[in-house]
Amino acid sequence: MYKNRHVCAVIPARDEALSIGKVVSELNATGLVDRIIVCDNGSRDATAAIACSCGAELVTETRPGYGAACSRALAAIRQTDIVVFVDADDSLQLDEIPSLLEPIVAGVDLAIGVRAPAWRARGSMTAAQVFGNWIASQLIFLFWRQRVSDLGPFRALRFDILQQLQMRDRRCGWTVEMQVRAIQLKLNCREVPVHYRARIGKSEISGSLKGVVIAGIDIIGTILRLALNSGRNPLPDKLVSTPKL
Repeated sequence: MYKNRHVCAVIPARDEALSIGKVVSELNATGLVDRIIVCDNGSRDATAAIACSCGAELVTETRPGYGAACSRALAAIRQTDIVVFVDADDSLQLDEIPSLLEPIVAGVDLAIGVRAPAWRARGSMTAAQVFGNWIASQLIFLFWRQRVSDLGPFRALRFDILQQLQMRDRRCGWTVEMQVRAIQLKLNCREVPVHYRARIGKSEISGSLKGVVIAGIDIIGTILRLALNSGRNPLPDKLVSTPKL
């Protein structure tokens, strides 16, 4: 619990046996998270077994994709106040979770951990990742006149808000879709600087040219789809709040 709010952590994971145990253990050690749900997204190693042995709840999703894994994990949640999204690769400093939870408790709808240059370790982000973030932020400003600094995966938001965002992307466009839909709904969003370190192991996305290209296509395609469809399939003008636990 965090200030009487029930908190659930969601961790999408694929072939993260080297790091998942450390991540789950550190989350438990914070004492702030009531549930930890790991979605095994087709791992070929011991990711699932290690996650379970460290105290996480396990769900599986055979369809590949970051968004598919997040969606499957969220389907396992019936009630909670706040959802925190965490990467399985040990790139995040989990003792910084309060910096994301506190704004939510104070009334913010979505808090996004920003990997600002001064806060990230050397080599933690590739040049392609930095450039991709810049391109995405420019497109978001072009279409919605809203400044976005980062598409960082470390984020927290109210569960009732998340349920009504109508998330559809099942691949790498998940994070940017969440931010754009929040902008479209004029939600109260806040960027919070967080530390970012080099991940454990090699990423299937940022660790290869093919992965970078596919991720870039997913992200840009998601932005363009949301821009083109914003008038045809609008989101509700106002979200309906649900009672806290």
